[in-house]
Amino acid sequence: MFQLLQKVAVGLCVVIAPAFLPEKAAAESIAVPFGVLLQHDRAGVGAMAGDRIAALGILPTPRKAGASNEVLATKYSSKWLATQPAPRQDAEWRCLTEALYFEARGETIKGQFAVAEVIMNRVDHPRYPNSVCGVINQGTGRKYACQFTFTCDGRPEVIHEPAMFARLGKVARAVIDGTERPLTDGATHYHTSAVAPSWASRLTRTVKIGVHRFYR
Repeated sequence: MFQLLQKVAVGLCVVIAPAFLPEKAAAESIAVPFGVLLQHDRAGVGAMAGDRIAALGILPTPRKAGASNEVLATKYSSKWLATQPAPRQDAEWRCLTEALYFEARGETIKGQFAVAEVIMNRVDHPRYPNSVCGVINQGTGRKYACQFTFTCDGRPEVIHEPAMFARLGKVARAVIDGTERPLTDGATHYHTSAVAPSWASRLTRTVKIGVHRFYR
């Protein structure tokens, strides 16, 4: 059909088989002007099911308006988290969920995912331990010399907000299971805007999300 349209597009009249003609002209093969042919083709395509159209490669499957950022907008929302099943729990999950709870529970879901990205980026980096718990507990035991303050600030790690902990458990599970990490551009460090650590000037700042600034 597309070859036929290409011939018409250069100003030619084409002869088509009776099976493709409107009912009035189906009795015999005739020359059909471009406008008539195009109108007929549009009607035929319009009558086809969307999945059939997509399978033929004629037209893309229709999308809802404004859906270009739909994946990101959905992922970083409480509505998306609410649809996720209860997370599978193991030691790595527990370590990451606790880190998110004590480091980022006051942030938006996007900010919580961003902190989780930093931890997972460290797991993948050769300069850091190759496990979630190893990364989070690196330096623990030396007050204020640890990598994540909650592990060495001398205060007990008590969960006072179980609903928040449950929500963060879903964030942790998604990140551990391999969800994409598009938020921090490979960051391995972060700090709140309330402090100015000396190491920040030696790294490349990638993004600011909520009260956290991220670096790699």
